[in-house]
Amino acid sequence: MSSFSAIKLDTREPPADTLAMASALKSVPPKAIAASVRQRIERGGERLWRLEDFRDLPFDAVAQSLSRLTRQGWIERLSKGVYFRSRETAFGKSRPNPAVIQKLAKRTRSVFPAGTAAANLLGFSTQSARRGEVATSGLSLPRKLVGADTVIHTRRPEPWAKLPDQDAALLDFLRHSGKLSELSPEQTVQRVLSLISEQGRFERLLGVAATEPPRVRAMLGAIGTHLSKKPAALKRLRASLNPFSKFDFGMLSCLPYAKEWQAKEKRFDEAL
Repeated sequence: MSSFSAIKLDTREPPADTLAMASALKSVPPKAIAASVRQRIERGGERLWRLEDFRDLPFDAVAQSLSRLTRQGWIERLSKGVYFRSRETAFGKSRPNPAVIQKLAKRTRSVFPAGTAAANLLGFSTQSARRGEVATSGLSLPRKLVGADTVIHTRRPEPWAKLPDQDAALLDFLRHSGKLSELSPEQTVQRVLSLISEQGRFERLLGVAATEPPRVRAMLGAIGTHLSKKPAALKRLRASLNPFSKFDFGMLSCLPYAKEWQAKEKRFDEAL
């Protein structure tokens, strides 16, 4: 008979010092916690604050303190769990740095380049849009985080969250059928082929293709055929398309193998 005995590891009690710390925090009066929160914010000056900046204090007490400071006008709530401490300037209260809050938006949820911003990132356009343009897999984005004038495209597929910005931008560009490109149709196609031929990119896009509109899947099929991708993968793409449908490839109508992948006929003057 074995002399070993089984020990259920997940039932062990936390270390004594951890229990002591948790117990000590619970015993701290709420007023003392509120004073500590306000003191930290005051010392921090003009900056963004998140609940996780106070992780050493009881969550509920911190949340109540921040809510109270917001009602008093001492800080501003930008979105759930995100606050801003402003400073007085000659033009009134200061505002958060747009680049910082958009970076924060990306940390708190899935945000991707879209529209002109996507085309610019990929080198199809040098135009800087007057308004920002982003996409998200959610139903909305906090306006105070992305900017009041930003164009927001919602309900992008959740799998986009696993993609690098350039990959998501490429899918957005394909969704627009390349129509945001400032290049000629031939130059646009060459740029698309160059970008998607980069190592591993076609395979990553193929991994989320099932969530894309049929025309995007058809474009990926034409691109994959030209790049001599695996026949089995292309066969799956083909099977996902209605064989009787025709798709508007827009500026990408001159893709090699576009016709074989059900692209609509495009007159030359329409492609310009």
